Amino acid sequence: MDRIQLHNGVEMPQEGFGVFQVPESVCKEVVLNAIRAGYRLIDTASSYKNEEAVGSAIREAVLEGTVTREELFITTKAYIQEMGYDNLKEAFARSLSKLGLDYLDLYLVHMPLGDYYGAWRAMEELYKEGKIRAIGVCNFDAARLMDLCYNVDIRPMVNQIERHPHYQRHEELSVMHKLGVQPEGWAPFAEGMKGMFTEPVLREIAAKHEKTVPQVILRWNIQQGVVIIPKSVHQERMEENLAIWDFVLDSDDMDRIAALDKNCPSMLDCSRPSEIDRLYDYLNNPVLTTL
Repeated sequence: MDRIQLHNGVEMPQEGFGVFQVPESVCKEVVLNAIRAGYRLIDTASSYKNEEAVGSAIREAVLEGTVTREELFITTKAYIQEMGYDNLKEAFARSLSKLGLDYLDLYLVHMPLGDYYGAWRAMEELYKEGKIRAIGVCNFDAARLMDLCYNVDIRPMVNQIERHPHYQRHEELSVMHKLGVQPEGWAPFAEGMKGMFTEPVLREIAAKHEKTVPQVILRWNIQQGVVIIPKSVHQERMEENLAIWDFVLDSDDMDRIAALDKNCPSMLDCSRPSEIDRLYDYLNNPVLTTL
């Protein structure tokens, strides 16, 4: 598996494992299976309510000798209610305790909402103290990301965004490249919405390479320098999602996939007032399909 070097010199695996919507009751087993399968980047968040299970899986994997802590790249995120300088410091300590770790590899502002400037100042301090190896953001469009970069001491190392063949965001990727911010794609399959898995073009390309549609989508991402964090609770699909390093999409494949871009999100649109209401409602009603 390839690794990506962030602008501060830290390297992260280009493929990881996400645990959004993985219930606490099975999360430990799922993450442990993922680590045993070969995943080294694990992505969670305070709002996922499974940090303790992730931490338990990490400890067991280390104790059994499957991996060392240093070989893992652990990411978590601070949600809207954890924005602001003081709130972020408390949120970081809480997440670190739940994970049972001494440091984080990557800590992210989860949404471009609330006092994320105050939170960022706290994250910069934690980074300078060596408690976080890299800091970044999620779901920041190009304009918000540029504004943040122009007004902070330490630029984000990562911007985690919705990214799949129906929402390709090439202009935003260009802005990130210019700013030195690494793109990381969540929901690379858009959870199968809008016929993602039955797209004729993707099925034809998959057949050509004797691969599956999900493998083609993941390979398409990594060939454009995007870090990916697919999720599955099924062992065989975990292994399938890792089996993307032995083939290459050619220029015709890439051009055909480019033509699938609908230029609109399938999962999350932070430009819509109704979406902002939905995200804030999560603070009181934590039953959302997309975070």
